[in-house]
Amino acid sequence: MNDHPLRLEEVSFSYKKERKQEPVQVLDKLSLSVQPGEFVSIIGPSGSGKSTLFRLITGLEQPAGGSIFIQGKEVKDRLGLVGYMPQQDLLMPWRTVMENAALPLQLQGLKKREVEEQVRSLLEEFGLKGYEDLYPHHLSGGMRQRVSFLRALSSGNELLVLDEPFSALDAITRLSMQEWLLKQWEKQKKTILFITHDVEEALFLSDRVFIFSKIPVSSLKEIAVPLPRPRKFEDMAGTTIQNLKTKLISQLRKSRALP
Repeated sequence: MNDHPLRLEEVSFSYKKERKQEPVQVLDKLSLSVQPGEFVSIIGPSGSGKSTLFRLITGLEQPAGGSIFIQGKEVKDRLGLVGYMPQQDLLMPWRTVMENAALPLQLQGLKKREVEEQVRSLLEEFGLKGYEDLYPHHLSGGMRQRVSFLRALSSGNELLVLDEPFSALDAITRLSMQEWLLKQWEKQKKTILFITHDVEEALFLSDRVFIFSKIPVSSLKEIAVPLPRPRKFEDMAGTTIQNLKTKLISQLRKSRALP
């Protein structure tokens, strides 16, 4: 039996907004797991703890209690063990597309020739062939996000965590990137945890959707998305999906964010 790429067992986390204030409890003994090769989205209103979960999984924060397992092993130092893609692409402006994409492989100590071979094959796969020597400021928002995803993929990790990566894009580019991401996920066979506040995006992309509501979060409502794969955006027009979308939006509107 394959180990879960990600499993949380009774994870708790709190923080202080101000030094003298009482800590704000965000997560309270939260447990969840993600299956190998699964695409799972997490939705919730702003301030509900989605990005906190992102930071805990990637190792940018540590839980106050509970355990986080990566590939079946409890790991305290998770930095570098999870591929991640934040809201902003964070490409280094002084490095070319090739150099940005190559960074994870260079950090792993691969030889220059080996790095170039791997990155060039991925650049072509990602529709970036011919842009190798351009700098980030020459790229469109969608292309920058492709480079960012490529860099996350180059980390070699089974689990990729994407934190609202398309939120800054215009509507048409965002849809194109969603369709592109699904194609890449189907080819690469990675496990993706996708954090978003967009219900339609979550339903279009995911096998399952976890719903954050009011804090502290001790459990997540779970929705299995009743859409076969492969998908295209026109599939979202069906009555079942539209009714589910309406239901989820209604639930989110009733949720309370952080005080």
